[in-house]
Amino acid sequence: MSHPSLSPIMLPASCALCPRACGANRAAGQTGLCGAGDTLLAARAALHHWEEPCLSGAPDAPTGSGTVFFTGCALGCCYCQNYAISQQGLGKPIDAARLRDIFLALQEKGAQNLNLVTATQWLPWVLPALRAARAEGLRLPVVYNTGGYETVETVRALDGVVDIWLTDYKYADPALAAELSRARDYPAVAEAALRQMIAQTGAPVYNAEGYLQRGVIVRHLVLPGHAADSKAVLARLAAIRAEADGRAQAGGPPFLLSLMSQFTPFYKAADHGLGRRITSYEYRQVVNEAIRLGLTEGYMQEKSSAREEYTPPFDGEGI
Repeated sequence: MSHPSLSPIMLPASCALCPRACGANRAAGQTGLCGAGDTLLAARAALHHWEEPCLSGAPDAPTGSGTVFFTGCALGCCYCQNYAISQQGLGKPIDAARLRDIFLALQEKGAQNLNLVTATQWLPWVLPALRAARAEGLRLPVVYNTGGYETVETVRALDGVVDIWLTDYKYADPALAAELSRARDYPAVAEAALRQMIAQTGAPVYNAEGYLQRGVIVRHLVLPGHAADSKAVLARLAAIRAEADGRAQAGGPPFLLSLMSQFTPFYKAADHGLGRRITSYEYRQVVNEAIRLGLTEGYMQEKSSAREEYTPPFDGEGI
């Protein structure tokens, strides 16, 4: 199959793709605080069955979410379940042409969407690869799977490119964000980014099979010992929802909430007081608060989701 040619990759001479704005001259081979340099790295590309049901279907569905896991991350979460790729640099070097082919291959395998996990540091490759894949017949909705630590400018730049935002809202307390993710500004940054995501997508839109085609899913992972901060996050989300409703967004809620119970003490979690899984009581407290605040459109997890086997092997599959 012939493919359209790809334009040369234009790397930033002073990188500001993420809120760190570290200024790395990646065009000259410098590495940013996210771990990204002048060569695209990815760790896995496969059908993924453990996203929200509106993205990947039932766990035993023959399809799934066409997920590409990229190397590196702007955050430094001490409990990251993907730490081997987010913080330890595991990944295989590829170019934009290969990334385009990966996108098309996932569609051929029956993916319901194209799910880009932690892609911001690689946008100089991702955007031309998406354009080329679209020219070759890529028709899947694009899911942007992010920790929520995004600049408003980057979100705006992805208007018309990203169909579904799958974003975290991790913390309300800046001190907790600083301790656990090395990002004191996380609450303010994530809230501003989320407001922009909602403004760009509007209410959720589904196809006839119930798969999400457009919209925002906000994930919140409940952490052991921090139910109070989870409740504070929910209060912020309720305020954002009320403002969106006040602007008369038609067709449904401005976002879906995904409350996650899957915390497992990976990586350096125990060094920060997170050496256990959450209790049923902790999780129920947070779920009850979401119900009290009217945040009832979305998903909750069974406690059985807190299992290490739900983390995919980063073995280079599909790359």
